[in-house]
Parts: sequence; structure tokens; C-alpha cells
Amino acid sequence: MQAVEITQFGAPDVLRLGQRPMPVPVAGEVLLRVSASGVNRPDVLQRKGAYPPPIGASDIPGLEVAGVIEQGDAAQLAAAGLQLGQRVCALVSGGGYAQYCVAPLAQCLPVPQGLTDVQAASLPETFFTVWSNLVDRGRLVAGESVLIQGGTSGIGVTAIQLARALGARVFATAGSDEKCAACVALGAAAAINYKAHDFQAEVMRLTNELGVNLILDMVAGAYVAREVQCLQEDGRLVIIAVQGGVKSEFDAGLVLRRRLTITGSTLRPRPVAFKAAIAQALRQHVWPLIESGQIQPVIHSVFAAVDAAGAHALMESNQHVGKIVLTWGQA
Repeated sequence: MQAVEITQFGAPDVLRLGQRPMPVPVAGEVLLRVSASGVNRPDVLQRKGAYPPPIGASDIPGLEVAGVIEQGDAAQLAAAGLQLGQRVCALVSGGGYAQYCVAPLAQCLPVPQGLTDVQAASLPETFFTVWSNLVDRGRLVAGESVLIQGGTSGIGVTAIQLARALGARVFATAGSDEKCAACVALGAAAAINYKAHDFQAEVMRLTNELGVNLILDMVAGAYVAREVQCLQEDGRLVIIAVQGGVKSEFDAGLVLRRRLTITGSTLRPRPVAFKAAIAQALRQHVWPLIESGQIQPVIHSVFAAVDAAGAHALMESNQHVGKIVLTWGQA
């Protein structure tokens, strides 16, 4: 099969289309014929040598795919409400940039009605991540307020829509007025251009000095001190990436006085059982919202797999709004 390989660690042009043996599913896995592969920030980090795949995972990049089930145990498929030949999307720990990919059956979901494979391939990594961190760790409930840092990233466009659908008042940050307008179009009550304004001051102004209940942060670093300042009592800060650095200084006394929670997580190394529980929650609570149109995939660009380097260059430029997807033939 064809697969996009990381020939050495470095710039996007180290990604090359090569030949690999077909993967073989083991118990609990299915073989997917891939038509589209989502591109995510961890893929970029892996290409640079900063985010190695978990032990036992493929060294081929790619954490989400959409395609057709080619092989799998019929009884297990039936128990999962799936069947051979069905279109699905899946979260994987690696190997997604390829014509064929193995995936844990428990991490496969049917393609929502009305969606193309390109749209479906944009769903798993961001929706698994956002559900796990906004709902499970962040404990977001209707009527609360949430700040989404990086509102036009793949995570951001998902988080804005999901939080809004769950009944929250959503604020977001983005790096330009045009991107801020995109956040508002997706359902944010307001968006803050962090290059032109102090997001902490703006959040406090927009909330009448109350602050927000929850923050989803992909920056960390120096942002943490400012985020702590704009959380309400019993507020929660969930860190899911450290693009601004791993070291932070903040007012620990404020954490005590306001009873704040600072937490974080990574998804890729978690066991299949953990991800399976998220998949079940998504199928029950989120897939109906997608099929009804309340939540929509946001696709910025589609690249042929042979131009994976171009897809990575676009991601690193930060000019995109939403997801970037690779295609393998028809999708």
C-alpha cells in the first residue's frame, strides 16, 4: 500500500509517499480501506521528532481516518452495530496517512448521515479530545461560560460548536479580526483578537468582571497566570497542549481562594477502553447533533496524500480555519 512516511525529522518536505506492507488487524481490530485522513497538530510534532508514537503504534503519522471496513470479526462488528463494507471514521494511535489502516473496533464510529468521507475524517481526533476535556474533565454544563483558546484551530471550531450545543456561553480567542468573525459565526458570543487585545481584560469586560467557569487551553506557558485570573469561583482550567511552553507561574493563593481546578490530559497514549467510552458518548450525544446540522464539520483545505508536505506547511502557517484533510482517491 501507499503511505506517507517521515523520512527524517524536520520540515514538511521530509514527508514522502512510500510503499509499506498492508497492516494486519489483530483481535479487537478492523482493517479500514482509507479514503481520507485528518491532519492534526500532533502529526506536525511527530514529524519534527517531538512527539513519538506510543509503543506498539505505527510510525506512520495520522490519528484519524475515514473509509470502509475491509476486514473484521463479523460477530464483534454486529455487537458494535457495524458491518463489513460500512463507511466509518476512526481514531487511531498512528498509521492514518495510508491507503489501509488498522483501528480498534471500539474506536470506530459510523459516518454520520449526510457527511462525506472528507468531512468524517475531520471528526475523530478533535471530537474525542474536546468531549474528553470539556465534558469529562472540564465538567461543562448548560448555563456556564467557557473560553476557548485558539478558536479557529481544529480543536477550536469543534469546541465552540459543542459547547454552544451543550448550552454554554462561549468566548474564543483568535489571531485576526477575520478569524474572530469566523468564531462568532460558529456560535461564540464574542471572540477576542489576542494580537490586538489582552484576552484577560476582555474576558473580564465581557463577563461584567465575573470571569468564566471553564477555559480550554492549548497554549499554557505564560497564559496560565492570566487564565487563573479570569476564572470564577470553582472554575476549571483544562490544558491540552503547551504551544506556549511547559513552565508557568501563577497566583496559587487565588487558586485556593476561588477553589480552582487546574488539570490537563493527553489522549493518544490512553488505553482502548478509555477511548471506547468516549466513542460511545459521542455516538449517543454528539452524532445526532451532527446529523441534524446543529454541529458541522469545518474543512479549510483538502490535499491529495502525495502533497502531505503542503498540508503540514499550511498547518504551521496558522492561516487555516478548521480542519485540513488528506485524500486517497475518491472521498
